[in-house]
Amino acid sequence: MTELTIVMPCLNEAETVATCVRKSLAFFEREGIDGEVLIADNGSTDGSQEIARREGARVVPVSERGYGSALQGGIRAARGRSATRPLMRRSPPRVPARSCAPRRA
Repeated sequence: MTELTIVMPCLNEAETVATCVRKSLAFFEREGIDGEVLIADNGSTDGSQEIARREGARVVPVSERGYGSALQGGIRAARGRSATRPLMRRSPPRVPARSCAPRRA
C-alpha cells in the first residue's frame, strides 16, 4: 500500500509543476518512502496535466473551483495511508516541494 500521497492543487501551473513533481519524487526516493504525487487539477488550460503525468504524477480532475476544493478533491483521491500538501515558503528544509513557488526578486 502507498504510504504517503503528496497532494498538489493545480490551476495553470505549467511553469512550475514539473519541478514540484520531480522534487517530490526525489524526496520519496531519498527517504525510502512508497509514495505518490497527486495533482488535483482545477481546470488547467496550459498543459499542466500532461506535464505532470510526463514527470510521474497522477492527475485527477476536480471540477469545483478553488484551492480548498482542489485540495479536498485530491485528498479524497489519494491512495496513500497519509496525505499532505507541500508547504511552500516557510517550510522546513526537508519538505519536498519547498521551492516550487516561483521566487520573487
